[in-house]
This record gives sequence, C-alpha cells and structure tokens, in this order.
Amino acid sequence: MNAVDATFFPGFAPRRVATDEGVEINALVGGSGPPLLVLHGHPQTHVIWHRVAGRLAERFTVVLADLRGYGDSSKPAGTADHGNYSKRVMARDMLRLMQALGHARFAVLAHDRGARVTHRLAADHPQAVSRLVLLDIAPTLAMYTQTTEAFARAYWHWFFLIQRAPMPERLLEADPGAYVRELMGARHAGLGPFDPRALNEYTRCLSQPGAAHALCEDYRAAATIDLEHDRADREQGLKLAMPLMVLWGAKGIVQRCFDPLAEWQKVAADVRGQAVDCGHYIPEEAPDQLLSVALPFLANQA
Repeated sequence: MNAVDATFFPGFAPRRVATDEGVEINALVGGSGPPLLVLHGHPQTHVIWHRVAGRLAERFTVVLADLRGYGDSSKPAGTADHGNYSKRVMARDMLRLMQALGHARFAVLAHDRGARVTHRLAADHPQAVSRLVLLDIAPTLAMYTQTTEAFARAYWHWFFLIQRAPMPERLLEADPGAYVRELMGARHAGLGPFDPRALNEYTRCLSQPGAAHALCEDYRAAATIDLEHDRADREQGLKLAMPLMVLWGAKGIVQRCFDPLAEWQKVAADVRGQAVDCGHYIPEEAPDQLLSVALPFLANQA
C-alpha cells in the first residue's frame, strides 16, 4: 500500500486482480458486511472516496477500485474501434474483480465515469447488481443527443479528448498536473474542496506511461461504441430493474443542462433521486450529505 492510501484508508488492504486480456485492476478492500463496489470518475482515482470510505466500511465490505486506464490499474493501448475501453468491457473488469473477491452479487456507488461503467454493468449483468447509486451524470446517450452550447462549453473535455490520437495525448502529457488542477478547479467550488494530497495523487496517476492515452480512449469509446450499445438497449426496450438512486450537484452542469431524474426514468424502472447542495465532485465537496442520503438506500440491498 502506498503512503497516500495508508493515510486516507486505514484498515483497508490492497488487492490486484487480473481480469480479461491481461488487464489488472487495482483495488483496496476494507470493512465488513454486504459487498459494495465503489467507483471513481475522471480524472481521478479511488482516492476520491477518502472522506466517506471509513464510514461506508462500518456497514459494508467496501471495494474501492481504479477503473481500467486510471489510477494504478492497467492501461492497455486502445483498439481501432476503442472497444477495449467500452463501458461494456470496463464493466466486465469490475464484475471479474468482485467475483475474484468472492462477491457474486453486490451494490455499487459510483461517480462520473465510474457511474457510466456501472450503468453498463447493471444492464449487462443484472443478476450481479442488487442496487446502485449514481452520482452527477445523466445517461451518456442523453447527454450527447441533447448537447447544447452551455454543455459543450462546460464539458469541453468531452469533445477535446475524443480527437484523433495522438494530439490530445500529447497535450495532456505535456503537463498532467495542469490538466488535473485546471479541469477540476474550473467547476463550481474551485480547488478549495480538494485535499492537496489527493490532487497530487491524481496527477501522479495521470503522469504514468499510457495514462493520457487510456483517458482519451475512455472518452473515444463513449462517443462511439458506447452509444451503439446504449441505442441497442433503447431499441430493445431494455430498462434497469434493480433499485436506482441518482444524486447530482445542485450547482453543477448536469443540473443546469439536463433533467437527470427524468432521463434515468427513461432507462430504469425503479428510480429515485435528488440534488445535493454542491457541484460535480459530490464525494469530496459534500461527503456528509452524500452519506445521509445514500447510506439508508444502500443498507436495504438484498
């Protein structure tokens, strides 16, 4: 366990699990009780959960994982169709991780990119997911098809990162720390909510060989093959059946540009949700509010 993890996650143990195609997923495991998979967003790692993991571990066996391409997980080169960074493949990573840890069925708490992976995990493997909490996203297909000028200006990185390699990779690699600080600091609350040690960890991980490419491939997949998968679900009338809670920042772009609850009701049968008094980075900006709402919901998993 590295020094940052030892500081932020006392009592957690490191795990590294091989999934498909030789990919290894980095994770920390702590606590006891029903299993709970916890997934981060962009451009972050499992460290985003440092303000809530201890309290979650009082009630759950918590698995904090780094997505493929992020943190200290493997960063394979992308394929021509970006398919090995599709949310379908990234979701399968998480299924393999949980199975390797002995959890055939589990709940999921996920933010941003991790929430998109979780949406696909629940759609493709409904027998494995008991319930899910998704933070500050609307479904990917809805966000692309409803793009406005306000959304494009605020989420400019969605359209920058999908450009043909290696242009965006080259720019990210020139100064990963600037990308982390300026992207995250441009949101509602600036850099104030973030522990400097966490920001340094996000920068360290984005500075690793292959990390910038992996990050871009995640977004390229979201703009291509992931949309194909989502459209296929819509055409087949597929809806998530397990209980779903969606939370979003009242001061964020998702609130401003979309109706997240209505959009999730189009793709899931059992949905509830509300805004939280913060911006995009709910686990770091409003950890107590997050736990007050999410814990009772997650405690009902069956």
